[in-house]
Amino acid sequence: MLKVIIEIIIGVARAAFGEYMAKKPKNTKVYKRSDYSSDGKKKSNQNNDFADTSSDTSTYDSSDQDVVIESVDEDNSNANVVAKDASNDESNSENKDKTFPKFAKKIKDLADYYSDDDDLGDLFSDLLEAKKKLEDEGDSPKNSDTSEDSENSKNSENRESNTSNISDNSKSNKSDNKSSNSKENNRYMRIDFDVNKFVGKSRKWRWIIVAIVVAIAFICSIIFGFSTFITDCMWYAQLGFESVIWIQLAAKIGVWALYALLMAAFGYLSAYIAIKKRPGSEDGVYVKEKGNILDTKKGISSKLAMHVAGVVSLIVGAVFGMQFYNHWVQILLMFNYQSFGIKDPQFGFDNGFYVFVLPGLRLFTRAFIVLLAVSLLFSVITNALMGAVRITLPVGGKGIFNITKSARRQISAWFMLVIIFWSVLQILDVFAIVNLDGSKITGGSYTDMNAGVPSSIAMAVITLIVGIVITAWLLKSHALNGNVKIGTRFAVAVKAWRTPAIAVASLVVCAMVLSFAWPALLQRFKVAPNAQELEATYIQRNIDATKFAYGLNNVKKESYNATSEGKSGALAKEAESTAQIRLLDPQVTSPTFRQLQQSKQYYTFADTLSVDKYDIDGVSQDTVIAARELDLAGNDNRNWVNDHTVYTHGYGVVAAYGNKVTADGQPQFMEYGIPTQGKLTKLKKYEPRIYFSPNAPKYSIVGSPKGTASWEFDYPTGSNGALTTFKGNGGPRVGNFFSRLLHAIRFESDQILFSDRVTSDSQILYDRDPKTRVSKVAPYLTLDGRVYPAVVDGRVKWIVDGYTTSDSYPYSQMTDFGQVTQDSTTTTSRSIKGLTNQRANYIRNSVKATVDAYDGSVDLYVWDKKDPVIKAWRSIFPGHYHDISKISGDLMSHIRYPESLFKVQRHLLAKYHVDSASQFFSGEDFWQTPVDPTESQSLQREDILQPPYYLTLQTRGANKPVFSLVSTYIPAGKITREILTGFLSVDSDAGNVAGKVSENYGKLRLQELPKVSNVPGPGQAQNNFNANANVSKELNLLESGSTKVKRGNLLTLPLGGGLVYVEPVYVQSSGSTSYPLLKKVLVAFGDQVGFADTLDEALNQVFGGNSGANAGDASNNSGSNENASNKNNANNSNKSDAKSSANAPAKSNSISEKARIALKRAAQALKDSDSAMRSGNWQAYGKAQKELSDAINDAMSEEAVK
Repeated sequence: MLKVIIEIIIGVARAAFGEYMAKKPKNTKVYKRSDYSSDGKKKSNQNNDFADTSSDTSTYDSSDQDVVIESVDEDNSNANVVAKDASNDESNSENKDKTFPKFAKKIKDLADYYSDDDDLGDLFSDLLEAKKKLEDEGDSPKNSDTSEDSENSKNSENRESNTSNISDNSKSNKSDNKSSNSKENNRYMRIDFDVNKFVGKSRKWRWIIVAIVVAIAFICSIIFGFSTFITDCMWYAQLGFESVIWIQLAAKIGVWALYALLMAAFGYLSAYIAIKKRPGSEDGVYVKEKGNILDTKKGISSKLAMHVAGVVSLIVGAVFGMQFYNHWVQILLMFNYQSFGIKDPQFGFDNGFYVFVLPGLRLFTRAFIVLLAVSLLFSVITNALMGAVRITLPVGGKGIFNITKSARRQISAWFMLVIIFWSVLQILDVFAIVNLDGSKITGGSYTDMNAGVPSSIAMAVITLIVGIVITAWLLKSHALNGNVKIGTRFAVAVKAWRTPAIAVASLVVCAMVLSFAWPALLQRFKVAPNAQELEATYIQRNIDATKFAYGLNNVKKESYNATSEGKSGALAKEAESTAQIRLLDPQVTSPTFRQLQQSKQYYTFADTLSVDKYDIDGVSQDTVIAARELDLAGNDNRNWVNDHTVYTHGYGVVAAYGNKVTADGQPQFMEYGIPTQGKLTKLKKYEPRIYFSPNAPKYSIVGSPKGTASWEFDYPTGSNGALTTFKGNGGPRVGNFFSRLLHAIRFESDQILFSDRVTSDSQILYDRDPKTRVSKVAPYLTLDGRVYPAVVDGRVKWIVDGYTTSDSYPYSQMTDFGQVTQDSTTTTSRSIKGLTNQRANYIRNSVKATVDAYDGSVDLYVWDKKDPVIKAWRSIFPGHYHDISKISGDLMSHIRYPESLFKVQRHLLAKYHVDSASQFFSGEDFWQTPVDPTESQSLQREDILQPPYYLTLQTRGANKPVFSLVSTYIPAGKITREILTGFLSVDSDAGNVAGKVSENYGKLRLQELPKVSNVPGPGQAQNNFNANANVSKELNLLESGSTKVKRGNLLTLPLGGGLVYVEPVYVQSSGSTSYPLLKKVLVAFGDQVGFADTLDEALNQVFGGNSGANAGDASNNSGSNENASNKNNANNSNKSDAKSSANAPAKSNSISEKARIALKRAAQALKDSDSAMRSGNWQAYGKAQKELSDAINDAMSEEAVK
């Protein structure tokens, strides 16, 4: 085929050449290149030309072909014509005789072959017709013999004529005529066919092909460029939140485009006025006078200038309009104002003005100033380019500018508009002082309000006056007119410009005096010596506003006179709280969950588990819970089909009692296994499949046609495993080609297009992290750093807390949310994070969001219906939110107080627990959150804070134990005694009634310890643990060899009239499959330290041998039944003594000698078992266990005999 195409091209080229030769003028001079020297001069024509010609013929080369260099008239026919060499002509004739028949035959064959093709068929038909026409006229090479003889004789005559031309002019004329006739008959073959016909059609097809290619390229670029946007639209539509993306676009792109067009319009208007009023003509020609001479100059044409002005202004508008893209939240809130019902004490405006309106007003005013400044710049530049403004030299008080009257008016108008809006912005900045972030407080101090506010107003007025003066000078002054001469003194120019110079200098001086000198002097000589009295009003404003903005205005304060001495039976009245003390650390036990409940390597759990509560057998039980999520990284057989169509979901939840463990230190599970089994499965009967989770794959394609076999792996069972098919509505449909193409581009996977697993019933699931899904449907919310699962109404739901925030609440203290929500958990965990880095001074937990783990559906509930900010967002996005009344009782029971909000509040309460301005000013009672003492020394040196903990406890004033979030305080300062100063808790139980929140939910309780108290803080309690000789020795033994000790969370509980510290101690052996087991529990009360295998025993040690209550792991005690009986007797009598309680267990004197020996053997066997287990020597472990069993049996037999 390539050969045919090449032959066609050659044929067309030859045909075109024949057409050219047919139109060549008859009378032409033809020269050979050899007749000219290299410098272009013609060689001399002498009698030896024949020799030269002969020589040229013998050495003929393609580079010496004839060229036509000029056309001549018939009147000049007597000019010399250099004929071709005869031998050359003969050679060419012979070649043509040989090649033409072959060419003609080839054309005929091609004409027959392409007879069905319109274009090529027409071409070859024309070629054949041309050939026949030549044959009919006698010019065909078929008469080659006759033409050759005629040609040779005529060429011979021509050469003779050339030889005798020097001597005989008449012969020369005759020879020329004959030569001309010979050339007439010796023309090249002309092929008469319609070249334009063929070329015209090919051009038509060429343009059609080009248009198709361009259209395809444009469509592809649109598809590739907007694939993410289009698939996002499909994603939002599937969830029912499509208005989010369009309202965002309207606020982002719409306002940006509007501003760009507005700036383009203003810039174009400015340039248009300047161009229309130009002193020259529209084409840019103007006349310049030089003495008595008028000089015409060519400038920029008006049309070109206007086009350039429009384009440049549009580009500038697009650049400056970018500011609206990132401030779409302010724009939407500005037009959805809500009232707080609280007035600002300084200016009397409702606080809603500062939160909703003022930020938007300042944004638009700044943007409009930029717009007007650009218009002013365009006016100056355009007038200068159009010749209306010219730089000259000053003379006699007349100008360094030559400026037209029209230009002055234009520039003055734009300048005055800039000044007016600048003054307006200065006035708006006055109101922003209520959010001024000072060195100690936010909201403006005495100096700010009594010097800053008046000076700002004065500067706005002065700026306006200066603008008016300069504008009047621009309009009226003649200092800008007149012809100038060379050599004028510069002082004359200064004199001419003294008015604007004085005005600008006055403005600068006033700014320095009013904005800097006056406030500094007032602060130095009046405020500083009397700061406590003068700043009291503004500090009190800050205290009141901060407490309201952060939800601290209803904190219940209690004085807690804690004791440091533990007494026997001290926990008798708090038995329920004691029983709920949590032993499982959700951050330490995650590896244990993985090893015991992972089931297969392609499942995983979060590295930090969640703490929740469930009613088990009628008792509210603290629970450590996690979802069994899919982890493709653990799958050994990775390919596209498995990753995206087979392994699509996790399975079930795993939950363990928070307050108890098994005898060997493992978590005691209440929900476990695959398929799921346990308390939750029995009570809830929930859907266990986890398609949406934080660790879910990037995307999965689910759904198979009805009647076909399922291919999604469900859970491992038998040799093949169970299969399932997704039956929900969890993602966009990918049944049609267009949707498949868009998602293939988005995820850069051609397999989506070609896989048979993608059917007409398929859906694609992506953006599967619950936090991501909520952030996309509510991008204006700040989300909590922790997402936790709960079994609710037969489904697994992920619960996400959402916050409304603002940085514009007047007088409220500004806080860096990202910094204050960092602690040891967020530092060491991958799944738990603090809030985003933002500075704000208002926060509300206004939204509770849930994400269904099966179908990914998102539900948003308005939790704080009094919050004006969420009211505004609800009006912007109608239909997106549900009322609290729609929350079921089951869901309500798992809603808890958010952790990040509590961290922000505890940070502020460290200072704002004081109520009076004078006490706040002195700062003598400021607190701080302690550093986490259980972390490494390096993290402690970085001041990594101790996290808050979820516990069930009973505080003073409460009727019963409640699920709470707690934290502690110590005195503030770099070097401090770490004694406890405060205990903060918040009621985290929302109740279990549908649509109704418990009245105590969210109530903050602050228990303040006396200033003379010596109750140890967390750090000091940890030091007491480490300094205890028995504890240190035992821990060193546990950490010897291949085992490692891990300290769990240090819990602080207000029990027994004081503060109890509880720290579980885990032991983990080396190896990739090892996991932590709870082996010991540390307890401290005051300076007393308890250290035992169970919490119950450790509590007994610090409370005189009998705490008066049973801990959750009391069943793991040695002789647990007898101990429990003793505790009950002590509680009933309430007169137990520490020694009698300690000696209450067994009557050792009555034990026989053989039984004593058997018990010693049992104790030794127990130690050997423990040692063998730690070292991984399971053979020795088996022997030790057998010895233990034998020893116990011997002891029991001996006692039975007795």
